[in-house]
Amino acid sequence: MTILQNDIPHRIKAVFFDIDGTLISFKTGKIPESTQNALKKLRQKGIKVIVATGRSINSLHHISHIEFDGFITFNGAYCVTTSQEVISRSIIDPADIRRLTRYAEEAPLSYSLMYEDKVEINDATEEVVGMYAHINIPVPPVHDKEHIDTENVLQANIFLRPEAEAEFMAKVMPNSTASRWTPLFADVNGGGITKQLGIEKFCSYFGIDTADTMAFGDGGNDISMLKFVKIGVAMGNANDAVKDAADYVTAEVDEHGIEQALMHFGLL
Repeated sequence: MTILQNDIPHRIKAVFFDIDGTLISFKTGKIPESTQNALKKLRQKGIKVIVATGRSINSLHHISHIEFDGFITFNGAYCVTTSQEVISRSIIDPADIRRLTRYAEEAPLSYSLMYEDKVEINDATEEVVGMYAHINIPVPPVHDKEHIDTENVLQANIFLRPEAEAEFMAKVMPNSTASRWTPLFADVNGGGITKQLGIEKFCSYFGIDTADTMAFGDGGNDISMLKFVKIGVAMGNANDAVKDAADYVTAEVDEHGIEQALMHFGLL
């Protein structure tokens, strides 16, 4: 879809941002100064600036120095305002978690379980340690296999290749939804949970029409929200599937992609 610069810049009321590969550079582990300034200017104009991430609510310290109006975390499973008001919370079906843990006892599979207050892994394998290093987050503790809380998991990270995902989900976690931003693992949430749903929750909370929204992303778990908002922007470092889902492709994170796109659409 082609969206012209002058179509609706005056109508945009909320902009949603992925974190890793969108706000934060994978190369530097930092948010470019141009991006920080752009977010500040949006809020000064009265535009809501909201995070939309697969990270847990307790893994946002890399962006804690920036003011936001809300947080879509766990890919839409946990939505909370800056005043800590939880507006949406959705767990994974406990039966799916029980099947996952049983499966991993019999087959070589690494996973993490993400809760409101903690993240646990089943094994500190090289791929797991490497993933957490990639996003600059400490490796979570290994859980006690005899005392796994299966009733309150908001998201799981399943370390399997894309070609094995469909069969695994159908067999082990049929009531859940998988998405991914890396070939290393899939983010798994409760059935129907996506960043799009998080946007719907925040639009309802703030009384904003979804036709007045914009979103930035770079990973597969961003596709639902890029298609849903009025203007979906893919970062230049996104893969082709994400770019195809977007209305506009901007420059990479380190090339001031967020600032460029906001200027392109007349929001700065």
